[in-house]
Amino acid sequence: MPHSTHSTRVLPVYSSRGLGLLIQTAAAIYRHQEVRPKGRGAHPPPPPPPETASSCLILLLQTLMDTKWATTELAWTAHPETGWEEVSGYDDAMNPIRTYQVCNVRELNQNNWLRSDFVPRKDVLRVYVEMKFTVRDCNSIPNIPGSCKETFNLFYYEADSDSATATSPFWMENPYVKVDTIAPDESFSMLESGRVNTKIRSFGPLSKAGFYLAFQDLGACMSLISVRVFYKKCSTSIANFAVFPETATGAEATSLVIAPGSCVPNAVEVSVPLKLYCNGDGEWMVPVGSCTCMAGFEPAIKDTQCQACSPGKFKSKQGEEACSLCPPKSRATSTASSMCQCWNGYYRADSDSPDTPCTTIPSPPRSVISNVNETSLVLEWSEPKDLGGRDDLLYNVICKKCLPERGTCTRCDDNVDISPRHLGLIERRVAVRNLQAHTQYSFEIQAVNGVSNKSPYSPQYAAVNITTNQAAPSAVPTVHLMAASASTMSLSWLPPEKPNGIILDYEIKYHEKGEAIAHTMTAQRSSARIEGLKAGTAYVVQVRARTVAGYGRYSSPTDFTDPEKSLQEQLPLIVGSATAGLVFIIAVVVIAIVCLRKQRNGSESEYTEKLQQYITPGTKVYIDPFTYEDPNEAVREFAKEIDISCVKIEEVIGAGEFGEVCRGRLKLPGRREIIVAIKTLKVGYTERQRRDFLSEASIMGQFDHPNIIRLEGVVTKSRPVMIVTEFMENGALDSFLRLNDGQFTVIQLVGMLRGIAAGMKYLSDMNYVHRDLAARNILVNSNLVCKVSDFGLSRFLEDDPSDPTYTSSLGGKIPIRWTAPEAIAYRKFTSASDVWSYGIVMWEVMSYGERPYWDMSNQDVINAVEQDYRLPPPMDCPTALHQLMLDCWVKERNLRPKFSQIVNTLDKLIRNAASLKVVTNTQSGASQPLLDRSVPDYSTFTTVGDWLDAIKMSRYRDNFLNAGFASFDLVAQMTAEDLLRIGVTLAGHQKKILGSIQDMRLQLNQTLPVQV
Repeated sequence: MPHSTHSTRVLPVYSSRGLGLLIQTAAAIYRHQEVRPKGRGAHPPPPPPPETASSCLILLLQTLMDTKWATTELAWTAHPETGWEEVSGYDDAMNPIRTYQVCNVRELNQNNWLRSDFVPRKDVLRVYVEMKFTVRDCNSIPNIPGSCKETFNLFYYEADSDSATATSPFWMENPYVKVDTIAPDESFSMLESGRVNTKIRSFGPLSKAGFYLAFQDLGACMSLISVRVFYKKCSTSIANFAVFPETATGAEATSLVIAPGSCVPNAVEVSVPLKLYCNGDGEWMVPVGSCTCMAGFEPAIKDTQCQACSPGKFKSKQGEEACSLCPPKSRATSTASSMCQCWNGYYRADSDSPDTPCTTIPSPPRSVISNVNETSLVLEWSEPKDLGGRDDLLYNVICKKCLPERGTCTRCDDNVDISPRHLGLIERRVAVRNLQAHTQYSFEIQAVNGVSNKSPYSPQYAAVNITTNQAAPSAVPTVHLMAASASTMSLSWLPPEKPNGIILDYEIKYHEKGEAIAHTMTAQRSSARIEGLKAGTAYVVQVRARTVAGYGRYSSPTDFTDPEKSLQEQLPLIVGSATAGLVFIIAVVVIAIVCLRKQRNGSESEYTEKLQQYITPGTKVYIDPFTYEDPNEAVREFAKEIDISCVKIEEVIGAGEFGEVCRGRLKLPGRREIIVAIKTLKVGYTERQRRDFLSEASIMGQFDHPNIIRLEGVVTKSRPVMIVTEFMENGALDSFLRLNDGQFTVIQLVGMLRGIAAGMKYLSDMNYVHRDLAARNILVNSNLVCKVSDFGLSRFLEDDPSDPTYTSSLGGKIPIRWTAPEAIAYRKFTSASDVWSYGIVMWEVMSYGERPYWDMSNQDVINAVEQDYRLPPPMDCPTALHQLMLDCWVKERNLRPKFSQIVNTLDKLIRNAASLKVVTNTQSGASQPLLDRSVPDYSTFTTVGDWLDAIKMSRYRDNFLNAGFASFDLVAQMTAEDLLRIGVTLAGHQKKILGSIQDMRLQLNQTLPVQV
């Protein structure tokens, strides 16, 4: 126990009875006092003001009683009356001194008690008693028996009120509680000056409203000069920008009392929980968690406060950094600015950080040079004089076709080819082809950068006007043989796609195959008859068209091996081409009719007809976005584009494979604002990463079901690229169940399973195979509605310490614990393999997020499943549910139930709640010793605490130990009333612990005592 010794010279005070010997008392110790309280009894001085604005860790002592402040007699209770005597005296400043003395050393068998007034506890668990006293040396007293003592005993007695009397409680060690035997460091004799001894003792824990102190003398000659009762506490403190309140010490000297903290004003939590530990000496220890100044505020007053940034300064994010001056071209006119506003005409791009300077749009490109070659054009230019302060300069080339007679210019047709592209150019040169001959064009070369879309004005551009020259016609399409004889051929062909003028005539060139000498002839129309051919000879024919600009290119060489034979061979092709053309015309007409109907009634789905019909008319079937030649087309087809201005990110709540996952708000025109989840694509992505990221949106956008996560839309035209979905307040199902272990009824759990099964039935009906169905990929909203999510496909699964995967022989990562055997071995993913995964999800739900197969390795899981081992029922799992799990885990996939059957089964169980009360009685290792981990082996546990850890009830360790249940024999005899008495109030936790106790009884029945 802590103690201290203090000695000082004192003035004499004489006893009025007993030996009349000189008893030394304290005087000098009072000389430094400045203020004396008024009134009777012991009153503590005013406590010092607490440290509220300092991070210093200061020990505070709070006094409950101090006799040195008494202005009248103490009038404590003494037994017997001939024992302790209150004696008053004065120090050299004439301040009164209240002491108690006893000196009956001449008499044998002394037992003198002195009891203090009632001391209120004030919710303190442990108190300290400081005693100042003097003791006469027994050797200095002549002619006394050997019973003389130089010590006394300190006791205390707890009570709920000030109820003690002269006879109650009894003057004996029980009911009083002994604290210690007090011995002096120095005693005195008649020939020496007295020394005051100071001793400090502590006791606890205290539980009642207050207590009395008692001092027992067994034959000493001593004087009790003053008694002070106090307790220790840790002062109000600020650490890591968190305030921790004044906290009293614990019940034991070694106790650590947790003090919860709160962030100082204008600070936010960085890590939680915020707490400090107050030890038995009143010192703070082991700070946990921290806060930091929020955006717009900086540390001040030795890192104990967060003060607002002054005007002209800003701080863009939380942290311990100081405020910074506004970047160039920006200003902050108010305090606590988290961002400096740009000057008029200056902007920041969405990807710019708040500490970057504001920039403006570039000036127009300079020195545009055009080089026209018939119907082609080359444009070159120099960069703008003013880049706007940015280095992300791009160029756009806008082509306009002008009609001088109308005086207007319109955008060029799509057939005009601008190479390498017309938007987002880095190069300062383009080639333009497929222009019309003798036509006037205007080209605008725009200079844009990262802030051009922020400006209310159109991009600045340089314009150039050109007029194309006459151009020769394009090549003639394939030549067809219409009729033939031994010496003649009748040919036909279509005009060039781009005649670039009036066709004057056609030139036909033909020669014997293998010969270099060719013959030519002309024709006014798109047909001709060649005569004078050699019978049985192969000929090669080409045709070209001529305008005033000259001849165009020849058609591709056509080889007519034998005129007669060639005609017979080409007839099926001709007929087939005609048929295909007819079918095409009919298709165009049908599509036109459908489009007209859509325009008239507007009731058609957003999906195209090809996506709505698959085998069975009217059945909507999933379309794999990776079958599109351009995956971006799938995104446009299935996902709604959202303007970036409608999306507001509020906080980051996680990280995904491609970037951050955030919570935010979506406000679409004409709709109320809603909370959404936002997946963002990280900066520096590749085109493949962008395609894979958006593929999930292409998949989600095809689904519409209350148990499938809903896609709100995508942001692809701004940065960052985003996928916006509905927000699920309770997050992933596995972590949600672990957080709420034992707090749901069986009906609630079955309702969750029913929702998941309904969602999977919908996916199965659409011919979609999930491949990664697990509780971690099920999201839960505030109404406990479960929705299937994560449609990234198995090709995106990666190694994760919390979710190990196994690489199959065919390549790719798959989650072993949730995957059907045929999918592991042969990569056969079907709805039946999703049913197997659903059975694992059922087991996860009924075990409140337990890890399937516990700590077994992936290879052990594969071997166990191959040997027909299956997971045992979780604790208190209804038999009907475990049987449904086993049906999902049938090795032959065709024998597993369909999701429609699973939904029907769960509906029947919900309607017939009595069927859910039949619980499987698991026996420890009886049938499945390899996998049955539901009943732990108690012989492997050293303590009750280890057992509670194993069944995930470690939160009740202190409850068990404090109540005396420290052995398995005692725990095995506990009842529901015992659990309620020690503080286990949740019904689910009671049920889990009692079930484990029942298994413990089965294992420990030979060691339990026989009760008669």
